[in-house]
Amino acid sequence: MHLLICITDVGLKFDDLWPLHEAWLQKLTVNYAQLMSRIISEKKFYYTLAGPNVECITWSQREHIVLISQPRDRTYKLLEFSLRGSIASFNKLIGVLSDKQPDIVPLLLTDGG
Repeated sequence: MHLLICITDVGLKFDDLWPLHEAWLQKLTVNYAQLMSRIISEKKFYYTLAGPNVECITWSQREHIVLISQPRDRTYKLLEFSLRGSIASFNKLIGVLSDKQPDIVPLLLTDGG
């Protein structure tokens, strides 16, 4: 219990709440199949996500993802990392998607696609 409070306190200090709250987890779960089939999982996309201007995934997460050969499996791993990430990281992912793949964003902001 004390560890969770410390993590939350650190997150608040850096404007980065963790983990994702239940509403967003539910949106990801409800729209999971559509996200899996619609996110364009090009390796260049993951460079953007880990790049210094975004940093919604870590460099080691990016390295792990780009070594996966199948695009669908890369998308699966991205969603897995997103489910374990912070609210700020999730918002950054939405920001990149709104720029690169705007048709995906409604699936992350609504209860159904």
